[in-house]
Amino acid sequence: MPEEESILLRGLEAFAELGYDRASARELARRLGVSHNFINDRYGSKAAFWRAVVDSAMGAQLARLPEVDPSVDDAERLRRIIRAFYRTAADTPLMARLFVEELSQDTERLDYLYENYIEPTLQTLVPSIERLVASGRMAPLPMHVLFFAIIGPVSGMVEVPLARRLGRPDATSPHQLDATADMLAGLVVNGLLATSG
Repeated sequence: MPEEESILLRGLEAFAELGYDRASARELARRLGVSHNFINDRYGSKAAFWRAVVDSAMGAQLARLPEVDPSVDDAERLRRIIRAFYRTAADTPLMARLFVEELSQDTERLDYLYENYIEPTLQTLVPSIERLVASGRMAPLPMHVLFFAIIGPVSGMVEVPLARRLGRPDATSPHQLDATADMLAGLVVNGLLATSG
């Protein structure tokens, strides 16, 4: 029987490629190399398996986010958090594909992503944003505008075929990914700060 980590990774690959609705229990079992009853026997349902896949991938992604020194300037703290998010997204492009599928549908899965990952992550940014707004360094923005201003550039980290056509080197080193994440985060934060002037 495949190891749990391997099962969850192959599940992520299937959900990212097919989307939830097209990833039938039969197709998932085939891709996992298990019996057609495996998912229900082990996880209880396809929905529970999807949650296990997301929890495994997101837990690993969040664990790689570095702690940001709370004593740094709020703009720099915001830049570092966004940079780390972009960099970890480059290491987990399958999650980005899954998110693209799920963020456009009003489902229980979106509720799950929002309540367990999106909102808690945004809450780490809120204190810095509130202080930047209060000090006049950033204009107040509705959360949905702020979210999409931050999340949009992640495509520059994970949409590799398009990035290559736009000039990204074929063999991208970790150092180059770090530099790209840093440039994107700088552009976003500088743009946010410029809205106050």
